[in-house]
Amino acid sequence: MPHLPAHARAVIIGGGVIGCSVAYHLTKLGWKDVVLLERKQLTSGTTWHAAGLIAQLRATANMTKLAKYSQELYGALEAETGVATGFKRVGSITVALTGERMEELARSAGMARAFGVEIEEIGPDDIGRRYAHLNREDVVGGVYLPKDGQGDPGNIALALAKGARQRGAVIAERTKATGVTRTGRRITGVDWQAEDGSQGHIACEHVINCAGMWGREVGAMLGTDVPLHACEHFYIVSEPIAGLSELPVLRVPDECAYYKEDAGKILLGAFEPVSKPWGMAGIPDSFEFDQLPEDFDHFEPILEQAVNRLPMLAEAGIHTFFNGPESFTPDDAYHLGLCPGMDNVWVAAGFNSVGIQSAGGAGMALADWMGSGEKPFDLGDVEIARMAPVQNNRHYLFERSKETLGLLYADHFPFRQKATARGIRRTPFHAHLAAEGAVFGELAGWERANWFARDGQARDYEYSWKRQNFFDNVADEVAAVRSSVGMYDMTSFGKLRVEGPDAEAFLNHVCGNDMSVPAGRIVYTQFLNARGGIEADVTVTRLSETAYLVVTPAASRLADETWLRRHQGENRATITDMTAAEGVLAVMGPNARTLLQSVSPNDFSNAINPFGTAQEIEIGLGLARAHRVSYVGELGWELYVSSDMAAHVFETLRAAGADHGLKLCGMHMMDCARIEKAFRHFGHDITCEDHVLEAGLGFAVKSAKPAFIGRDAVLRKKEAGLDRRLLQFRLTDPEPLLYHNEPILRDGKIVGYLSSGAYGHHLGGAIGLGYVPCAGESAAEVKASRYEIDVAGQRVPAEVSLRPMYDPGNDRMRA
Repeated sequence: MPHLPAHARAVIIGGGVIGCSVAYHLTKLGWKDVVLLERKQLTSGTTWHAAGLIAQLRATANMTKLAKYSQELYGALEAETGVATGFKRVGSITVALTGERMEELARSAGMARAFGVEIEEIGPDDIGRRYAHLNREDVVGGVYLPKDGQGDPGNIALALAKGARQRGAVIAERTKATGVTRTGRRITGVDWQAEDGSQGHIACEHVINCAGMWGREVGAMLGTDVPLHACEHFYIVSEPIAGLSELPVLRVPDECAYYKEDAGKILLGAFEPVSKPWGMAGIPDSFEFDQLPEDFDHFEPILEQAVNRLPMLAEAGIHTFFNGPESFTPDDAYHLGLCPGMDNVWVAAGFNSVGIQSAGGAGMALADWMGSGEKPFDLGDVEIARMAPVQNNRHYLFERSKETLGLLYADHFPFRQKATARGIRRTPFHAHLAAEGAVFGELAGWERANWFARDGQARDYEYSWKRQNFFDNVADEVAAVRSSVGMYDMTSFGKLRVEGPDAEAFLNHVCGNDMSVPAGRIVYTQFLNARGGIEADVTVTRLSETAYLVVTPAASRLADETWLRRHQGENRATITDMTAAEGVLAVMGPNARTLLQSVSPNDFSNAINPFGTAQEIEIGLGLARAHRVSYVGELGWELYVSSDMAAHVFETLRAAGADHGLKLCGMHMMDCARIEKAFRHFGHDITCEDHVLEAGLGFAVKSAKPAFIGRDAVLRKKEAGLDRRLLQFRLTDPEPLLYHNEPILRDGKIVGYLSSGAYGHHLGGAIGLGYVPCAGESAAEVKASRYEIDVAGQRVPAEVSLRPMYDPGNDRMRA
């Protein structure tokens, strides 16, 4: 064991491929005093038994960027370090056995083209030419990625470790992190103990949790939540097969299987639909290069299909039957970034069986973030702050992990809902909505009514890439909001009360818009970063001279609270999460005013309660606070009701609504209606990478007010001009559907991709939002081009608009 210093700039806990990558990239940035502590031997947790598949294409542009970086890095590591990584670009084929899977692959091919990834859609004959051993009798088609590859997982990690050592990192094997010292929101040092009995303490400025399947326990030691759970992961390796030459990686997701040629043998691995969680009582301290007990009965259904798919396996014996643990997160995305609740604790863990292909890019991104203090680009898919605290519950993780392993190869249908670990967070209206036919989805643990089934209709999703079984239901809900009145539950949206003598100054520092408004005023605003990118998209209501309510999307509540706390400084203000304290009913549509007037003595006229204001009201026998805002583009109010009176208010409105055409609506309706108005969706249309002016939200920024985060970047962009614009598109053919990531073609060339998509039931076609380059061009020049959207390989003409296609003057909201 090397001599361990008494002080380090960064201490990394965990010596798998992820920890080694973080050490490599921190030292590449010039960090000299980096220490990595590994409890046993490098790679001895899960890295050593990984399959080593290295794919380029991921679900988003930035995740693809990170995967491509990993490939390029691994290809160069051997020359830098002298350690062979075994990296080979053998290509990969994914085959479809159903039409639905083929549409998924065709859509992924379009996405790949938009992301700059080389891909080819191929038919059964082309697949046979590239993989002659495959039984193709029920193969519909597939995709081929020539630059995908495979590598030696252990050696990739050891090469990264050697590169880090060469630049001064200290890597201590058989040395366990046993505890920490803490002052406030910072870890000040890490205690360690070696197997030889020696022990010590390292004072440090940063700690990075790269502990893999131990990540949750190490997170608890560091005062943070890291939701993940280990599952058993199975593969077999055949005996040598005569004449077997180098083959592409083959994936048959409809049979839950992948195949890899390795030194004249075939490795067959599986992501079965119902997995086996492992380590519920903790992982043994002795665990090192360990295997789990064989379970042939569990693997046999996969093997039976595999023998049919690759008949040569029937003649080859099994050389190795392997079962080893892998860690999985509640949403199948890994955890990266600065942990909520702490100011110097970072994490890179929970890689869901894609750790090898992700490690290089994840290590690079985290190191850049640590070095600059800002995310290098949008990492919202994997940022640890997306996780709700309840998702760290052990039993929740045990139940959810039964499903998440299998979801890697399941059909990735739009709107697909998790089936496990459900029913945890219920709004005060849950039982009422369920009694009236609500079909629930889940977000951050919340049960949310997504759509309402008709009498006799099954209350289940029937998934497809085409029109799903709720399409007409949502159309009726949109029609109600557009023509009469609809009501839906918004309780799950985050509610943060910011209160204190410096609340106004604090929010003026964090928000782009002006918070110096009278009590009762509602302000739409963003939290900006130093680049003018959007860290949060919120509405802020001034409740009193010293109190505000910040309303955030449900998915980003914790991230937005964390941003506030990290930028509070010396401002005298308290931040309290009030999300569960109030139920929220949105009452929207042309008849919203008359409905509310029928159950309340208060005045809802423009003179008393204009758009963008809130008032305390009586409703039925109870009380509420009525916020006149809208995310669906109609006259309407969001009614905030304390949880004890929420049921009464719902019943009052439901009873009175019969005379006003009231229809219960869900979240799918809200998404379809908001995209018709071109209202942005945070995390898709607007992220930390998207400049607030290029997102078309300059009206929500008051650059004339004193300094606020991002002000200089706003002024620079105003001076320099826009490099791109967020446009709204409507397909001229009413049949195709849009979701997101479909390529945008301008005059026949791909110029971007849709950041979000949904069906515009009122406008009569699929609607999308997406950024288009426009440097040096006027708005008229941008609009004058010919636009098409690539939908599963078909180019569909699209109308384009710089303003909302529905009610561009906002007359309906302000009526």
